[in-house]
Amino acid sequence: MLIGLDAPDDAVVYQLSAERALIATTDFFTPIVDDPYTFGAIAAANALSDVYAMGGEVLFALNIAAFPESLPAEAIAQILLGGAEQVQRAGSIIVGGHTIKNPEPVYGLAVVGEVHPAHIFRKTGAQVGDLLVLTKPLGTGLISTALKREKAAAADVETAIASMLILK
Repeated sequence: MLIGLDAPDDAVVYQLSAERALIATTDFFTPIVDDPYTFGAIAAANALSDVYAMGGEVLFALNIAAFPESLPAEAIAQILLGGAEQVQRAGSIIVGGHTIKNPEPVYGLAVVGEVHPAHIFRKTGAQVGDLLVLTKPLGTGLISTALKREKAAAADVETAIASMLILK
C-alpha cells in the first residue's frame, strides 16, 4: 500500500509492480443542479478527478446510486446517462455498480485507475518553491451552496457548472 489511511488523500494507491500501481476511489453526492443529466455528469467528473489528482489514468468505473421510489424512471436514466457519457469522454467504461432505494437521490462512482509508482501526486508534502497547478477554477463549492440557498447569480452558476464538467 503506497497511499492508504495514514494520510488523507484523494484515493488509495496499491503497488502492483515496479512499473504499475492501482488507484481506487469512491465519490458520490446529492444533486447540486436540477437537471438530472448534468447532475450525473458532474458527479462522474468529480469522481474521475480523484484519479487524475493522483497523477493517474482511469481504467474503469462502477456506478453508486440511491434513488427514491418516486423519482421518475426518465430522471434516473438521465442521471446514469450523464455519468456514463462522462466516463466515456474519459476514455473508459462503466462495468457495473450498485443501486439502492433512498429518500434522496445520490449518485457517484467507484473508480479504478493506474499510475506509475514514481509519478504519484499527493496532497501532502508540499515544500516552499513547489509549483501549484490548479486544473479548475476555485469557488464551485461556494456557488453550489449559494445555488441551494437560491442566492446564486445565473451567470455564476453557468460558469461553475461548466467548470465542474471538465475532466482532468
